[in-house]
Amino acid sequence: MSECADEAQWRIHQRQIIEIEDRRVDSVFREEKAVNKVVARFADGRVVKGTTADFVPTKDLFHVNVMTDTAGAKPMEIHTGELKALFFVKDFKGDSQHVNSNEFDPSHPLAGRKIRVEFQDGEVLVGTTAGYQLGRPGFFLVPADLSSNIERCYVIAAATRKVSFI
Repeated sequence: MSECADEAQWRIHQRQIIEIEDRRVDSVFREEKAVNKVVARFADGRVVKGTTADFVPTKDLFHVNVMTDTAGAKPMEIHTGELKALFFVKDFKGDSQHVNSNEFDPSHPLAGRKIRVEFQDGEVLVGTTAGYQLGRPGFFLVPADLSSNIERCYVIAAATRKVSFI
């Protein structure tokens, strides 16, 4: 075989290796897509617990794999406008002995502005936010209570009675 033929075969082989590697990396990224444990609290009082990988604040619809469903069940479609808030939680059990606190730990540095949210149903949540702006459909809040089971929550603005910086 000539050197040119060997060179051409080598290049084809290298392209095939790169294509295989690209597919493998793409597959790994798809498999490692962030899955969040969530508790969806609806404005009408319903509660759904499960996992989501497609919640985006700017979209009106996302899906939750409900934790009580059997494996392979079709995810539940949730329209963001029907919610009070979407809570991103550490686990689904929580701590029944934990007493929620709306107090900030003075030894812990804050990220964002302190905010107090009063929902239409009277529940009050205090925390910090970096994204509240009047007129937006919602915003993220990190609870003041560091020992809470809630890591962060997306508050639906229409489900609030009063929002104030503190």
